[in-house]
Amino acid sequence: MESLEAERERAEALDVSELADAIETIGFECTRCGACCKAVEGCESGAEDADGDGDDAETGDQSADGDAEGHDHTATVFPDEVRRLQATDDYDWRDVARPMPYGLVEGDEGLQGETFEWALQTDDCGDCTFYAEDDDGVGACTVHGDRPLVCRTYPFSVALGGTSQPMGEAVDEAGMVRAHECEGLGRDIARDEAEELAEALKERAVRELEEAVAVRDGYRPVERDPGEVVVFDSEGAKRPDGSRVE
Repeated sequence: MESLEAERERAEALDVSELADAIETIGFECTRCGACCKAVEGCESGAEDADGDGDDAETGDQSADGDAEGHDHTATVFPDEVRRLQATDDYDWRDVARPMPYGLVEGDEGLQGETFEWALQTDDCGDCTFYAEDDDGVGACTVHGDRPLVCRTYPFSVALGGTSQPMGEAVDEAGMVRAHECEGLGRDIARDEAEELAEALKERAVRELEEAVAVRDGYRPVERDPGEVVVFDSEGAKRPDGSRVE
């Protein structure tokens, strides 16, 4: 298995033009169905509470960055992306992000333990809190211009160790590009759109590996109270509200 540093070098060397060729070969057009922004089972799944305090009935791992067998929408967001989203409407950290549920366990006082990523916040139905539908059921992102890289690049990923795979295993691939479950696959895509997507895909791969290296190198165990959640990201240990653990 390649080291994270070696995989990061491979990500940095990715050719955007070749990635765009692969995206054109696969084909893609967003249909605004909202499947990548919603929970698998919606309000019937017992989704996490909107304030992300851990008092949810059950969490899962679906959508823009997860496993289709789960429930809640789960999309990785980097710390700087959280702050950018905060600035769009003076949001608190918890309005934007919640601790990634992977690695956390249900205790007497709710979720507890350590995790190493942030996920976009969800509403009472387990959908992304920034997802909305019009009267005709057409989906939209209310922070589209500031959406995280994982959302900008869905449903694609690159075949590099240490990077995430949206919606589980790939359903199609070309070159270094993998495509994951989405009804928009196989549709014609303009070259300029493919190149824009390819640039974002490369940026995401590099960022994911940079984050992984920083988390690994900066990890230091911290004392936490029973029932407490600590998130270790590239900036250090944080509480669910984004404040630093000293």
